[in-house]
Amino acid sequence: MSSAWQTLSTDTGAELLQSLRAPEFFIPTLALPSAFYALFGIAITRGGPEVAQYLLATYGVFAVMGPALFGFGANVSSEREKGWLMLTQVAPTAGMNYILSKLLTTLLFSAVALLPVFALAGFAGGVSMERTQWITLFGCHLLAVAPFSFIGLSIGFSFGSGGAIAVCNIVFLGLAVLGGLWFPISLFPAVMKAVAVWLPSFHLAELGLWAAGAEGDREPLKHLAVITGMTVVLGGLAVFCWSRKR
Repeated sequence: MSSAWQTLSTDTGAELLQSLRAPEFFIPTLALPSAFYALFGIAITRGGPEVAQYLLATYGVFAVMGPALFGFGANVSSEREKGWLMLTQVAPTAGMNYILSKLLTTLLFSAVALLPVFALAGFAGGVSMERTQWITLFGCHLLAVAPFSFIGLSIGFSFGSGGAIAVCNIVFLGLAVLGGLWFPISLFPAVMKAVAVWLPSFHLAELGLWAAGAEGDREPLKHLAVITGMTVVLGGLAVFCWSRKR
């Protein structure tokens, strides 16, 4: 057990170091969410603490999508083309460590990306919530790592490096817009609302809005159940795409 944990720790450290050596990845990942929130959540809307609180719940999901989709989609595709994934077949635990180390790194990057967004909401946006609400909202946002990572993993195993980046960008923007992360879902036409309920970004945003205490009946258990089901399905898709490349 200690040996397996040590191996996972070593792999995670190597994955983290590799990410830190790619400023083109980690700088936009950490800076863009807070920049977008400062611009659209506080500066432009000028809707007061209520609007800033609402957008904190949805932009937090947006902040997690970047590291999850691109950290898996683009990186896995690049490493697959370089032959790195062939080494995961040498030892029985190597393949699982490969995924777990990326998940842990993505969790860390997501948490770091969320912190300045939360700080902006509290200090510049005037958002005031109970401590339990802040913690619950932070946890709801970190839940997004799993489904989006599985989407990125499926893309990474299915496309070449150039194609994976393009697909990740399309999926990233599509999930953000259609999932109601940038604009309230109530403003959408009926067709877009019908599409939104099939997207993990929508249900994660609804969980975030519930945690933040936004008005309306958010049905957290329903959205949590849907997200759990989607995560299982997306995990199965990722395993299928991986098995095709092994």
